[in-house]
Amino acid sequence: MLEEKTKAPDFSLLDQSNVSHTLSQYKGEWVLLYFYPKDDTPGCTKEACAFRDNFPNFRKLNVKILGVSADTVSSHEHFIEKYGLNFILLSDPEKKVIEMYGAKGVLSTKRISYLIDPQGLIYKSYLKVDPSTHAEEVLKDLESAK
Repeated sequence: MLEEKTKAPDFSLLDQSNVSHTLSQYKGEWVLLYFYPKDDTPGCTKEACAFRDNFPNFRKLNVKILGVSADTVSSHEHFIEKYGLNFILLSDPEKKVIEMYGAKGVLSTKRISYLIDPQGLIYKSYLKVDPSTHAEEVLKDLESAK
């Protein structure tokens, strides 16, 4: 787990289209970096669909959503296609970034998120995430931050 007000560690991971993304490329923008256990499982699908459904609100606030799991690029591609997801999913099969951000659990990736401000600092950590209400919780925090 990373402390609020500390610099979010940079990383480079591939997305669902095999395109590399670094956290530093989003400097100057708000980023929601969310970690989840597995594509196409009930809780993870509920959480991803809530972000999908609230995407226009995140876009209005100029927030990039980056989901991270240990699933493969092709798994992410299928997950996005199946549910019409409209944001980036990053593949971390070696769990290096997952571990760097304190999301490595004993059996699977922990469901935690970080809201990162435009300067690259952790604005808020979400260590207990309810998949059905998390998107709305983050939006409320963003609206009060701006």
